[in-house]
Amino acid sequence: MEFGRIVDALEDKSILITGSTGFLAKIFVEKVLRVQPKVKRLYLLVRASDTKSAEKRLQNEVIEKELFDCLRKKHGKEFHSFITEKICAIPGDIIHENLGIEDINMRELMWNDINMVIHVAATTNFYVRYDIALNINVIGAKNAMNFAKKCGKLEVFLHVSTAYVTGEKEGLLLEKAFGKGETLKGNMYLDIDAELKLVERRKKELLKLDNSTMDVERMAMKELGIERARHFGWPNTYVFTKAMAEMLLGQLRGSLPLVIARPTIITSTWKEPFPGWIEGNRTIDNIIVSYAKGTLPCFVADVESPMDVIPGDMVVNALIAMVVAHSNQQAEFIYHISSSVRNPVKYSILEQCGYRYFSKNPLFGKNGKEISRQKVPVFKKLAIFRIFLFIRYWLPLEMLRLVNAIFCCLFSKKYKELSRKYKYLMLLIDLYIPYCFFKGCFDDVNLERLRMATKKHNDNQIFDFDPKNIDWDEYFYNIHIPGVIKYVCN
Repeated sequence: MEFGRIVDALEDKSILITGSTGFLAKIFVEKVLRVQPKVKRLYLLVRASDTKSAEKRLQNEVIEKELFDCLRKKHGKEFHSFITEKICAIPGDIIHENLGIEDINMRELMWNDINMVIHVAATTNFYVRYDIALNINVIGAKNAMNFAKKCGKLEVFLHVSTAYVTGEKEGLLLEKAFGKGETLKGNMYLDIDAELKLVERRKKELLKLDNSTMDVERMAMKELGIERARHFGWPNTYVFTKAMAEMLLGQLRGSLPLVIARPTIITSTWKEPFPGWIEGNRTIDNIIVSYAKGTLPCFVADVESPMDVIPGDMVVNALIAMVVAHSNQQAEFIYHISSSVRNPVKYSILEQCGYRYFSKNPLFGKNGKEISRQKVPVFKKLAIFRIFLFIRYWLPLEMLRLVNAIFCCLFSKKYKELSRKYKYLMLLIDLYIPYCFFKGCFDDVNLERLRMATKKHNDNQIFDFDPKNIDWDEYFYNIHIPGVIKYVCN
């Protein structure tokens, strides 16, 4: 694998980025502008009704973020003119043909100008409606690829997927593409068109019900997504539809260079543009925030298993290296962006760092009092955890039900509230348990080859994506946990 300097390869390039108001895309935009100010143009697709609305969202949700402070400082008074010259906010939506870009002149300009497409847009909700997940994660990817195929100067199409499209497989998981219709269950065949038709058919059936409401449809679509995902071997709707997107892109790409990047759990920035920047309540951060606020009753995981996490800036560095390395190479390339093989970190590190950090840096409640906390019980076996839930939640709920029956539904409101919370807790456990006891490790041979190639021109200094360089204890204690408290908890 040989290519020139990454920074030089970005000069005078025009790049289309979907999902531009999301966490990862913002880091990507900031990095490109900081290391290569001579990039020609970044077209940022923003879900909006018109250009003015798109520009407003871009300004409020991207440019004004603290993430861009280094660029602001670097360009000073010229920052606004620099951003105006380099960034073009495009109103649109990936669920529509031509990405929902209605301005014909703008479409023609983009088709004649774009060199690279970075497709980041997705819904990452595990328990999202099936129709919405199909529209955004599958049809959205299809529309992005079809748009890219109209770009006369296109050099590469990069799709950000997830490493967990592998489902709940154990052992060493290879950087391998999905075949058409491939599933994780034996000889079953996945027909994407049939799934789309199933959704439409189910929605029509729901309309005929006497008790049909928006809430009924919403729950039915959520349950259908989980049902279909598990039918074919995936644990949730998110990873199921991301796997579908990979299959579809592999079929549609024709002779276009296609790179599929599969990051694991993305965490706060390690170094760039500064340590600890994060946005949104990401997977493991729910645990950190709950513990910080004293609302985490327990934790369930194999604490000695690898917790495969990778900082956001490392993911972006890898993405940039990928598009440069595979520009104009007419093939499909799969990459895991992970840490479980190169530098594994255990859940126990997160547990220990969290306890140490909040013991020295306690939070305070709205009443001004310090939130007391202690080490929460950690269940290493699912069976014991279920017994705990039975005693702690199910039995009191049943007792309340009996009392409610004796006193003529006097406590019905309280019972319904607790019952709803219990069912929601069980749903979260059902969705997240596969990752707490995950037994797979993500092979990154392809990414290691890319790492080696970046050393030729010392690109690995500017685009570092080697998790071996991370001291996990130092990262969680001094960078990630403080970042979560600053950007997520407040």
